Amino acid sequence: MSMQYELAVESAPESIPAGTGLLLLHPSTGETDRIDTQFLKTDTDHLLVISTRTTAREVEQKLEHYEVDESIATILDTLSAERGYTRRQSDHVRYVSTPEDLDAIVSMTEEFLAETEGKRRISLDSITEMIYYADEPGAHDAVKRLLALLEKHDAVGLFHLAKGVHDEATVAEFASLFAGVIELDDDGQVTTSMAE
Repeated sequence: MSMQYELAVESAPESIPAGTGLLLLHPSTGETDRIDTQFLKTDTDHLLVISTRTTAREVEQKLEHYEVDESIATILDTLSAERGYTRRQSDHVRYVSTPEDLDAIVSMTEEFLAETEGKRRISLDSITEMIYYADEPGAHDAVKRLLALLEKHDAVGLFHLAKGVHDEATVAEFASLFAGVIELDDDGQVTTSMAE
């Protein structure tokens, strides 16, 4: 029996097995923080937030607001360097020079998983930005590599994708990589479908 992770997301199964990646499909302006932080703070020893959409500082504010234990959080900030913000390297914040550098994002995720033990959760916010900065095949490949890392290290992950921005074929293609899809609609309703 593989390790199970509790999943505190409405309409989703109560738990998911280690190695599971879930896709969070949301309206482009949708409020994903609540689902994201519920996912991150439940039943976990270490968490990594890969942010291609907001800076480390904004991620810290979000974690604080939703009462996520920041002492177990690591943030991978891909924006600050590119935007010329001051970077304060710390144990908890790591930087990639640009969201385009998908290889660095994957290798730093691998480092995080290799250095930590116990239950690890990863949030990637968002695939949409990865496609925007790099390209779709690159983002697709990076997501596949990240999902393989989750499996290898018995971790779980939640990957954001803004559904209004991409055509249906792109959404379907990314969704097919994941064990389950959590869909947030414009009214804040959540539906979850797990792959058979």
